[in-house]
Amino acid sequence: QVQLQESGPGLVKPSQTLSLTCTVSGGSITTKSYYWSWKRQPPGKGLEWMGAIRYDGSTNYNPSLKSRTSISRDTSKNQFTLQLSSVTPEDTAVYYCARGTKANSDYDYWGQGTQVTVSS
Repeated sequence: QVQLQESGPGLVKPSQTLSLTCTVSGGSITTKSYYWSWKRQPPGKGLEWMGAIRYDGSTNYNPSLKSRTSISRDTSKNQFTLQLSSVTPEDTAVYYCARGTKANSDYDYWGQGTQVTVSS
C-alpha cells in the first residue's frame, strides 16, 4: 500500500516561497511508469494541477504556474518537494501530492492534503 504525506508550513507571508514536501512510503518514487504530482484546491474552487516529477526525474508544469513552480526530489529519502515562489493570498489552498500513471491524470494514491494560507 503506497502512502503519501504532505508536510510544510501552514502559513506563508506574501512574496515569500512556499515549500512543501511529500514523503512516500510503500513504494519508490523511482519506480518506472509513475508520475508524482502536486495539485491544489483554493477555497470554493476546483482542483488545479501544478506539476509533476516523473520516475526518471524529468518534470512537467502547468503553464500558468510554470514561472513560479519548481518540483524536485530526494531519492535517498523517497521524497519530492514543491516550491512556489512569490506567493500571494490567491495561492491559499489545500495542497495535495499524488501518484499517477500520467503527468496530470490517472491518480491512484493521494496524500491527505495540507492547508497553506498566504497572509501577512
